[in-house]
Amino acid sequence: MVALMTTVFDQSNKDRRALRHPEKRERPVNPIPRKPEWIRVKAPGSKVFAETKAVVKAHGLVTVCEEAGCPNIGECWSKKHATFMIMGDTCTRACAFCDVKTGIPGALDSSEPEKVAQAVAELGLEHVVVTSVDRDDLGDGGAEHFAKTIRGIRAASPATTIEVLTPDFLRKPGALEIVIDAKPDVFNHNLETVPRLYLRIRPGARYFTSLRLLQQAKEIDPATFTKSGMMVGLGETREEIMQVMDDLRAAGVDFITIGQYLQPSPRHAAIDRFWHPDEFANLAEIARAKGFLMVSASPLTRSSYLAGDDFERLRAARRAQLAGA
Repeated sequence: MVALMTTVFDQSNKDRRALRHPEKRERPVNPIPRKPEWIRVKAPGSKVFAETKAVVKAHGLVTVCEEAGCPNIGECWSKKHATFMIMGDTCTRACAFCDVKTGIPGALDSSEPEKVAQAVAELGLEHVVVTSVDRDDLGDGGAEHFAKTIRGIRAASPATTIEVLTPDFLRKPGALEIVIDAKPDVFNHNLETVPRLYLRIRPGARYFTSLRLLQQAKEIDPATFTKSGMMVGLGETREEIMQVMDDLRAAGVDFITIGQYLQPSPRHAAIDRFWHPDEFANLAEIARAKGFLMVSASPLTRSSYLAGDDFERLRAARRAQLAGA
């Protein structure tokens, strides 16, 4: 029996959201629909969850699990799986789907790569995901900070495999090369949605820029696994999703994730509909048929959800592919 998670919305919570998203104050109010029974998660509260939170707090780190309001935080943190979000908690973009705070970021913390590396070692992570806010204010978009974090983790925890989920580095020549040269095991950049919805959902980004970034990552280092994800429930069609799959395969992407969009607040993009688990299973079947080495598609799938287990399956799939070549 899955326990229901209850959220109490009070005035302080409303004030907090208004401060996090000043650009959304004048947007239409979109009532948040009741979640179906298949999107229910346990409230966090285990001993290991508390231990994970203590490590994150002790090192003064930010996680996307908390900042983006991930529904899987209870499960993941109870396994000591935290996704670190570097370069602060304030994003220079204002995507319609995202709950991360928007505004003018502060200066980079030069000690952050070392702090992340220490936390990874302390948690004993076999696989870690490192993401970031968009930092359009930086000359390299934060690429060197990613590279320093990768190198720091390698030094502190040599056996840990590393996955990075990066911004698009729009108009930042040479940024991608800096990240790939640091040798992450997985390079992830999410397309998020179908091209038709970009202007409304991801206005600061460009679909083909993101697609080309993934293609270039594979061209620079074919040994690096490439990964991308998208949400459903924003008004896309099955045909559009399949076109995104084809675009990703043409770019050499190895791994695709597909999850249900969940609306963070009434000022965020409205949910068009909830996709049924059977529909996700069908999308996964189609993606595998199109040649992806690894597919994760379910209502609660997120980029870093069960990333370590998925990485092992991804690596096994490549070995099988090479053995059969």
